[in-house]
Order: sequence, then structure tokens, then C-alpha cells
Amino acid sequence: MPIRQRGGVRKDGPIQIHHAQRLFKDAATTGDGQVLVGDVFLSHAGMRLKCDSAVFYEASNSFMAYGHVHFTQGDTLSLRGDSIYYDGTSQFAQVFHNVTMRHHKMTLLTDHLNYDRIAGRGFYDVGGKIIDGKTVLTSQQGDYFTTTREANFNEDVLLVNEKKDTLHTENLHYNTRTKWAHATGKTNLFSGGSHIYTTDGFYNTDSGQARLSQRPQLFNKGRKLVGDSIAYNQKTGFSEAFKNVVFTDSTDQNNKNILLGDYGWYDDKKGEAMATEHALAKNFSRNADTLYVHADTLRLFSYDLKTDSAYRVLHGYFHVRAYRTDVQAVCDSLVFNSRQKKLTLFRDPIAWSDDRQILGEEINVFANDSTLDSVYVERQALIVQALPDSTLFNQVAGNVMQAYFHKGEIYQARVDGNAIVINYPMEKDTTFLYQNYCEASKMRVDIAQRKMQRFWAAPNPTGKTYPIGMAPPEHTKLSNFAWFDYVRPQSPDDLFEWRPKNAAEKLKVQPRRNAPLQTLKPVSKKQTEATTPPQKENTEQP
Repeated sequence: MPIRQRGGVRKDGPIQIHHAQRLFKDAATTGDGQVLVGDVFLSHAGMRLKCDSAVFYEASNSFMAYGHVHFTQGDTLSLRGDSIYYDGTSQFAQVFHNVTMRHHKMTLLTDHLNYDRIAGRGFYDVGGKIIDGKTVLTSQQGDYFTTTREANFNEDVLLVNEKKDTLHTENLHYNTRTKWAHATGKTNLFSGGSHIYTTDGFYNTDSGQARLSQRPQLFNKGRKLVGDSIAYNQKTGFSEAFKNVVFTDSTDQNNKNILLGDYGWYDDKKGEAMATEHALAKNFSRNADTLYVHADTLRLFSYDLKTDSAYRVLHGYFHVRAYRTDVQAVCDSLVFNSRQKKLTLFRDPIAWSDDRQILGEEINVFANDSTLDSVYVERQALIVQALPDSTLFNQVAGNVMQAYFHKGEIYQARVDGNAIVINYPMEKDTTFLYQNYCEASKMRVDIAQRKMQRFWAAPNPTGKTYPIGMAPPEHTKLSNFAWFDYVRPQSPDDLFEWRPKNAAEKLKVQPRRNAPLQTLKPVSKKQTEATTPPQKENTEQP
């Protein structure tokens, strides 16, 4: 007949037997243990256990339970397994084979689980899995704490969430309340099209946010972001990087772009990146030298990313300095278009190529795959060439100017509007005997081996030739002449020192002529009456 004993659940004390179909002793197999068979129900200090059979050791206040073992504690904790050993003195349980532990909405699966009731800790070292909603975590070793609802995982840890994001690491701390996972050791996170590598990072399985330190790396479809620390949002595709930031974009087959700085961000969905605080951009063309650009802020925009014609546009603003072996520049702001191979300089710009300096209100520099191709200067254009071993300068000025280059050497210059040329022809013995001065509305100068070969000016040009040193000052140096070699970048390392122009030499921007008015100004009634002829009075009746 069934065995029933009195006694409710106590906070401590002996294990209580509540029910069994049969109870007997078998000294040969169980020693001093009592054998309970059939619908066994035991309890101890708030714990309830049901099973098919059990052996109860009263002296040690412990038992072994077998078959459909179900261990419960309160309304939130449930343990199931094929068998269990429980020590009532230490309140420590070991559950064997097909183990399932449930706590609130968390489920833990393993083949051998140790559970310390006093510490509220369940742990395994034979491999296990925790399922938290749609997040699954597996590892070789694991700990779960019922009080804090936190888990620690070690050895071959893998996290997979509902968005199929995967995190593989060596050590992981996970909070089932906040959904934040803290990974340490070599960690790889694959989220959407992104791959993150870090050795210390936090990742939220619900929001898709990540906070990474210890020099993490973020990879995304040919782009790479590195910094001392990175904040990443998987849902928005937005990343921020802090200190020693390096952003690399290799998706353009013809150009590779790198942004550096102490702060930067990258927007994956828009294909935009920004760098500031000691910012530097590098553009690697396949067949050309690297273009280096420094500015207070640099922004990189991407276009046609899903095609074979992807290209980039770099914006730099405030205190811009640029360097390439064949061209250097200084200006207030800059735009570089990788498809057009066009570098545009705004607001008091200067560009240099070899011994030539170019000034204007806006300068456009075009390059081919390897060298400088042409320069287009708008308003107050001036090209100055320093002659070797001399204080003399060839000068070309005008409203608009175009200069054309071949293999890095200028071969033609065209000037439109208020064109002026000062030229010092070099003799065969490299001396200078005279100089030319010419004014016209338009000019074209053909150059070969750095010498003027042909000269065309129209209409009605005026020109003079002077023996060297005999020309008046205004025909020796133009009114807007300036030589800014002291601000010219000398190398990529020289880009970070801003050297402004002298105040007296800054370019005075001339406003463009306003468009004509499209409507007449309103006039007063008095003016209308004064200008309207008198009308004959009509005395006829209708």
C-alpha cells in the first residue's frame, strides 16, 4: 500500500517523504538506504521532487532518485533528468542525463548539471545549451545563477539569436534580463553582412547593439573599421569608433580609400563615413601615387554600391591640406570625386605642381590614372612659375584659366578675360636677357620643355619687351602676385601643421555679378498718374 508521511516543506531539517507506492530496504544493494518505488514525492527546504523511484539515506540526509525526475523550487525553477543525487545538508544536487533546467523563460539543456541551492547556481562541464527566448547559447562549460539570472560560458561558446546573428568566443557572460552578452577572449560576431572581431565586447541580443573595446575590427562588404573602441548598432547599420580610428574602403576596384582620425563613424546603409580629430584621408589609385588629405573633418560618400561602377566622393572642410607627389594643395574646403578623378578646392585655395603655383577663387584639378591631367581655375586666376636659380617668376593671370598637362608637364595654358602674361625667356646658356609683358582679352600659351613655344592673344593685344631689370615694377610682378612656398605641404607628415597665409596676401573674393531682375519694381500711384496720358471724357449715353 502507499506510504505517506506527515510533514510539510521546511526551510531546513531532514528530507521529507510525502508519498511512495512501496517502501522497503535491500541491504545487499542499497546498504542502509530506504527504497521508494512508485509516484515518489520528496521535499526539502522549499524543494519538491517527484520521480519513479528513489533510495533515501536518512543518516546522511540524502537520496538518489530515478526515472522521470522532476525537481521544482517555487514557481520559477524546474529541473528534470533521468536521475538525481541530492544532499540535504549542503543542499547540493547533481542531475544526470537528458537534463532540462527551466528558470522563468530560460531553458538550460545538458547531460550533467550540478545545482547549488544555497548559491542559486547551476553549472556543467560536459557541454550544454541555454535557450533564452529566440537566443541560443552553447558552450563546453557553463554557469547559471538564479538570483541574478546571469550566465557564464567558457570554451567554444556560440551565441545565435533570432536574426541569425552569431557570436563565437572563448568566454561569455550573459544576462537574461537585460539581454546583454559580454564576451572576452578571441571573439567573432557575424551580424547581417557585418563581421566583428574583438577580444572584449558587449552585445545586446535584443537591440542588436554592440560596445567593443581592446582594438576591435568591424568588416562589412569590403569595408573595415578599426578603433580603440567601437559602438555598433546592427538595426541601423551605424558604427562609431574612438581613438586611433582607421576606416578602409576597398569596394572600388580602381581606388582604395582610408580615413584615419581619433573619432569617426560609418553608416552602412548610406555608405557614408566620417573622421575628425587629427583626420587624414588616403586615396590609393591603381596606377597613381597616393593622395593624402588632412582637414578638421573628412566625410566619405559612396554611390552605386550595388553596381560595378561604385565610386566615392570625399569632402574635407576647414584647414584642408593635401599632398600627392605631383600636386599639393591648401584651402578651406575640398571635394574629391573618384569617378571624375576631380579635386575641387574652395575658398582661398592654392595648388602646386612642381615649380608652379596656382591661385584663384576656385580650383579644379583633374587627374588621369597616373598623373596630373588639367587644372581649371575660376576668378582671379594666377599661375606663377619660379624660375631656377633666380628671383624671377613667369606669371599668367586672368578671370578664368585652363592649364593642360602631359606626363606631369604643362604644355598649354588658356586664359579668358583680362589676360596678362609676364614671361622671362631662358637663353641657351640658362641666362635671362629680357622679359615679355602682354595684355589681352584672351590668350593661349603653348609650352614645351618648360619654355614658351607659341603665344596667341586677341583681340587687340598690347605687349612690350624689356631688357632684364628694366621693366617697371607693375610689369615685373602682377598686382595679385604672391609666392606661398611657406605654406606648401612638403610631405604627408607635414599635413597636420596649419600654416596660414599672411593677412596682407589673402585672396579678396570678388562677388559674381548678380542676375538681372526678373520683375519690375512697383511704382507709386502718384508716379503712375504722372506718366499716364489724360483720357478724353466720354459724354455719350449708352
